[in-house]
Amino acid sequence: MAESITEGTLKQFSKQPGDYVEQDEEIATIETDKIDVAVNAPVAGTIKEFLAKEEDTVTVGQPLVKLELGGEPGQSESKGKDEPKSPASDSKETSSQPEGQQESSKQAEQPAKQESKPEPPKQESSPQPPKQESKPAPTKQDKKQDPSVQKPQDVQPKVELPYGSREERRVKMNRMRLRIAERLKQSQNTAASLTTFNEVDMSALMDMRKRYKDEVLKTQGVKLGFMSAFSKAAILAMKDIPAVNASIEGAGSGDTIVYRDYVDVSVAVATEKGLVTPVVRNAESLDMVGIEREIANLGKKARDNKLTIEDMAGGTFTISNGGVFGSLMGTPIINLPQTAVLGLHAIKDKPVVVNGQIVIRPMMYLALTYDHRLLDGREAVTFLVKIKEFIEDPRKMLLA
Repeated sequence: MAESITEGTLKQFSKQPGDYVEQDEEIATIETDKIDVAVNAPVAGTIKEFLAKEEDTVTVGQPLVKLELGGEPGQSESKGKDEPKSPASDSKETSSQPEGQQESSKQAEQPAKQESKPEPPKQESSPQPPKQESKPAPTKQDKKQDPSVQKPQDVQPKVELPYGSREERRVKMNRMRLRIAERLKQSQNTAASLTTFNEVDMSALMDMRKRYKDEVLKTQGVKLGFMSAFSKAAILAMKDIPAVNASIEGAGSGDTIVYRDYVDVSVAVATEKGLVTPVVRNAESLDMVGIEREIANLGKKARDNKLTIEDMAGGTFTISNGGVFGSLMGTPIINLPQTAVLGLHAIKDKPVVVNGQIVIRPMMYLALTYDHRLLDGREAVTFLVKIKEFIEDPRKMLLA
């Protein structure tokens, strides 16, 4: 895990004591305030016992399971699917101890092999009994069906009292939600947040996307969206307003401004566990297709719960697209220590005046929340207007 993570919550074991695990096989999952960390077995062996319980708070390096080296490959094949997860730290400690016990473990494996051998002869000597043994197997399946029958019975009473029930449920917040709450409140208490709005005509950008999206998908393998255009527009606008990409550091409320020659764009992505902000690094050096490719890769990793700490570390400017959920207007919260966040919203057809004529155009509200300690209103409004101009005429981005 990253150096910034010192502890986590042991969410679940994927194996049970007595299961055989292969090297690098996942045996447990630890939930941190940023991501879920998979714990893999450092060596092949058999899990003897758990040294921690699920929902326990565990620290980096704390042993989680006792692992005995060695085991039958045949057993690994049969049990590989059900084996539990254990942290690398535990496996290392256990691996160091069983190294001297490998001989005893091998001896234990040999009798296990002998016990497994008599089983096939029994089947050979009496092929009919095994048929009878195969019958109880379906009975086990029948048993599995029994709980399935009981489950709907448990669900029925819940459905019967949806409106008249006054039950209350208290669920402990997961680490990610706790961290999100802490960070958002810290942002409100620290930054002098202010939001400015503008409205952008999406006609030109939508026409460009419609004209070239099939060609880009065919040649580049990337679906052309709007996030890359807004990212590129923001990066170009930062050339005139570099403070948007800066941050405040120092003791207390901060006494030093840090200006950057690079732009790492944090893209807000909603997941089942909460909001995460993976980072497109050195976005200033990428074209629109490159930015779109990186956003697509990070979005897929977020949905598959495969984001790493490195994917979310840093970030100098955030773009949040609430429009995908239908949001018409909102005020995003600054992701400290950043100075500003750009909020995108839903595209709606609206009557607007163009050249003295009332026409229907696809319009989007833009919101820029900025830290007034570093950005004045003039700079913030100028920055947002420049984004508006780039989006309403994307050809300008080629000349900037």
